[in-house]
Amino acid sequence: MSAPSEGRPPAVLQVIPRLVSGGAERGTVELAGALTAAGWKAYVASAGGPLEPIITGNGATHLTLPLASKNPWVMRRNVGALARVIRDLDIDIVHARSRAPAWSAWAAARATGRHFVTTFHNAYGLGSRLKHRYNSVMAKGDRVIAISDFVADHVVSVYGVDGDRLRTIPRGVDLAIFDPRHVTGARMASLSRQWRVPDGVPVVMLPGRLTRWKGGLDFVAAIAALGRRDLFCLMVGAEQRPGFRRELEAAVERHHLSALFRIVEDCHDMPAAYMLADVVVSASTDPEGFGRIIVEAQAMGRPVVATDHGGARETIVPGVTGWLVPPNDPVALGAAIAAALSLAPADRSLLARRAMAHVAEHFTREQMCAKTIAVYEELLFPDIAGAATAREALRA
Repeated sequence: MSAPSEGRPPAVLQVIPRLVSGGAERGTVELAGALTAAGWKAYVASAGGPLEPIITGNGATHLTLPLASKNPWVMRRNVGALARVIRDLDIDIVHARSRAPAWSAWAAARATGRHFVTTFHNAYGLGSRLKHRYNSVMAKGDRVIAISDFVADHVVSVYGVDGDRLRTIPRGVDLAIFDPRHVTGARMASLSRQWRVPDGVPVVMLPGRLTRWKGGLDFVAAIAALGRRDLFCLMVGAEQRPGFRRELEAAVERHHLSALFRIVEDCHDMPAAYMLADVVVSASTDPEGFGRIIVEAQAMGRPVVATDHGGARETIVPGVTGWLVPPNDPVALGAAIAAALSLAPADRSLLARRAMAHVAEHFTREQMCAKTIAVYEELLFPDIAGAATAREALRA
């Protein structure tokens, strides 16, 4: 493995199943843009998706391959396809962001003698020995990136990744997009009409994919325990498992809350959605690896109530930028929502300023991308000033 030949920019190939709207996918898109802006060559291989035009619009190149497949024969064919791409495009670093394509990417990087980097986007459940083996590919990187200290601790304890290879780089928010000053009243009014949000009542919002572990059932139970009828609740996110939306709707009906709830499966303007909310809730029953919505909501100056585990412990300062409550405890969740709703205007404004400053200091897109590029520099330029610059950025 060696540095790029003199006279050409370094080239990075990121590998991900699809380009949909999750945190891993957004991070992939943002890093591709940062690489091209820094003069690097940026490539993304995936099965495609709605974020693909952003990749190409930022000057990077998208390569369509069936990388979302877990079929062993397809994964084997992907090894050869990726190896050809690596050689043809003179790729220096292969960066895998998900387990199924990581197996193909690791084999292709090994066959071509390229550096291999992985990102753990969560503390993957263990389950059987076969599942542990499947997950273990993410620990094979020359550098292994964890998106939080919570995930990093998991990587060390479960997979034995040593400190020389492990780097913790939190996800970052694009503050040019998630800035309350940039959200117009017209954007908020458009969403409000589309979602039929009533006037004059507080709005409590739980964003996230409609899946059981995101805590939607606990959210419904929390509002029922709260006993208020002078508010409106939004659950914003696409259904991940067929049938769960019906289960949520049944829970709302059972608690006689139909007039207070609306489930919205599609939102193309999350900054405006956050601005509609008086309180943003993250009620995940299992620990989040990071919790993107928690940071996005704080960037928009919204009070946040989240469950007290996983990455949320690193992104919320309790009593300063939001509230942490025990998981699987609807009564405690409802009480924290009530506390957030009861903030006096001056206290709400102070919390908003503190939350926005907290995100700007610790969780920006620029910091995430700069630290990731510094990891690449460690590998490509280990004996020159670039390595010292990389280490300095990682310490920051």
